[in-house]
Amino acid sequence: MSGPERGMLSLLVASAVLLAGCAQPDPPRNPGSSAAPDPTGATTPTVIASGLDAPWSVVFAGDATIVSERDTGIVRELLLDGSTRELGAVGGVLARGEGGLLGLAVGDAFLYAYSTSSDGNRIQRFELEGETGSLALGAAENVIDGLPSAGNHNGGRIAFGPDGMLYATVGDAGDPASAQDLDSLGGKILRLMPDGRIPEDNPFPGSPVFSYGHRNPQGIAWSEDGTMYASEFGQDTWDELNLISGGENYGWPDVEGISGDPGYVDPVQQWAPADASPSGIAIRDGMLYIANLRGERLRVVPLDDPSTSSETLVGAYGRLRDVAVAPDGSIRILTNNTDGRGDAGPDDDRLLRLD
Repeated sequence: MSGPERGMLSLLVASAVLLAGCAQPDPPRNPGSSAAPDPTGATTPTVIASGLDAPWSVVFAGDATIVSERDTGIVRELLLDGSTRELGAVGGVLARGEGGLLGLAVGDAFLYAYSTSSDGNRIQRFELEGETGSLALGAAENVIDGLPSAGNHNGGRIAFGPDGMLYATVGDAGDPASAQDLDSLGGKILRLMPDGRIPEDNPFPGSPVFSYGHRNPQGIAWSEDGTMYASEFGQDTWDELNLISGGENYGWPDVEGISGDPGYVDPVQQWAPADASPSGIAIRDGMLYIANLRGERLRVVPLDDPSTSSETLVGAYGRLRDVAVAPDGSIRILTNNTDGRGDAGPDDDRLLRLD
């Protein structure tokens, strides 16, 4: 080969390497993608609803599937054909930053909603009227209001525990010191009776505070034996999975992640925020599922060894906001690519079903 020919070959090889290095294909965002199967043996998810606007929470009332939309304040019901209808709207929702209509819960024929208003975060409940396919919201009843709110760190997850009490995660609303102040409801997990009264057996008499020292918890769930778990956004170092006990201090802002300090409860697992940003969690068959935003993955934690985990759907559907167990036992997953931080595809956001 002559000198000019060798030079031309080198140029072509270099160009090919450069083009290969520049190519950054978008992650697959469809059920036919090469996403890894669920570690528990489930198949690739099926899209059962699309076109949702910044969805935040998915819950079930009988056989009805209900989703909240953060920015519109609309509560939607999923219909059998995959379309949705407006079940109702929560009035006075102030959608700013991470605030808006956030968590939902269902109990005793009421839909409970955590939302941001001009006077702070609040929990209201609405009687569910009608039948599946034509549900409607009754008048709003106040459960608790005046919770700290801000453009970020609003917490927002609500759920009924096995004791019948309503639990709510409240972020520090950008005021880290409030998480250690028992006179503040910021940076706490609260425990309330369904009508908002304070249970007599709460760890701090006369207070709705159940645990404290939290930065921005956004997921709560219980195992079959009643053990409570919570996911929590860290700052720059560690996101957390915590085992929650009443009256305990989880460290923020004094510590972040596993510290070994006996004055605080260490998380059972921690991750770098770029791989996590854990939001909604759910438990099924001894496995804890965690929806991750920045990490764009579903993390699966075996409860018999909660310091370990595996991952699935990594990058396949973008940001994941919530995960829940449906009445039929399937896992439902909400994507969250239209919230202003994601890279929305043409069908986003979506509700996925993992059998």
